[in-house]
Amino acid sequence: MQILRGLPCLQHDPAALTVGNFDGVHLGHQSLLNELKAAAKSRSLKTAVVIFEPHPREFFTPQDAPARLSSLREKLEMFELLGIDRVHVCRFDAEFSQMSAAYFIHALHEKLHAKYILIGDDFRFGSKRTGDFALMEKIAEQEGFEVRAVHTVKHDGVRISSTAVRAALEAGQLRRAHDYLGRHYSISGRVIHGDGVGKKLGYPTANIQMRHNRPPLSGIFVVEAHVTGFGVLRGAASLGVRPTFKHDAKPVLEVHLFEFDRDIYGKNLRVEFLQKQRDEEKFPDVAALTRQIALDVENAKRWFEQHE
Repeated sequence: MQILRGLPCLQHDPAALTVGNFDGVHLGHQSLLNELKAAAKSRSLKTAVVIFEPHPREFFTPQDAPARLSSLREKLEMFELLGIDRVHVCRFDAEFSQMSAAYFIHALHEKLHAKYILIGDDFRFGSKRTGDFALMEKIAEQEGFEVRAVHTVKHDGVRISSTAVRAALEAGQLRRAHDYLGRHYSISGRVIHGDGVGKKLGYPTANIQMRHNRPPLSGIFVVEAHVTGFGVLRGAASLGVRPTFKHDAKPVLEVHLFEFDRDIYGKNLRVEFLQKQRDEEKFPDVAALTRQIALDVENAKRWFEQHE
């Protein structure tokens, strides 16, 4: 899979193309991408996806932007897994935000050689979000390329969206999030050195480097961790600000892996969240916290026994 920056003036293979943020790459996104691949195959085209980094709302209103479901790396991994040929990562900055909707459409057609464009029926784009499907359809007719709208995908009557996934995760409804994503929600990152508190308490942890300061969920979880060379590892994880030790701290993801003591510093760890055990809480002292950690670990092991 090719990964390209921006909308360069290069000679690309003719493409079936889609545009969006694709946060989480949920089942709605996957349905769109599968339709794109089918259209590309029938027309002998390559598949291309255009995404924005950062998310436009992170640029315009960073304090009010929604929690990220996936990092750029995680999105790209999903696109490759789904068989996309190339991805254009457009830096969303002040200049890009002023691009007119019409110019953006022409750039997709002329610079990226888009012969077929598939977008969500409610997708808006261009300066002040003035572009919509009707405008793209009008320009497509003038310029001689195809454009199609893909419609909403629902689960149990609920429209699958990044917003719906975030709401499920925030509420601790991991099964519902799984139904929307088509997989367990996960966070990936490099294992880094922490402050050693877990080890001192008798429960050493792998500390995951967080790319964003606002994860969409928090609490204590039953997890499975995936790391190259070690297979699937079971454990219990804490994702939060550690209120017993810190005040106004950034969220930290700490994973205690059962019966595991190998050195994995610097490796990339993907943590799948299987079940929420409880919310994070502040304990009166370290002894009380240690007793609760022991209980969390035993409950997590019991959960695995019950779900063999």
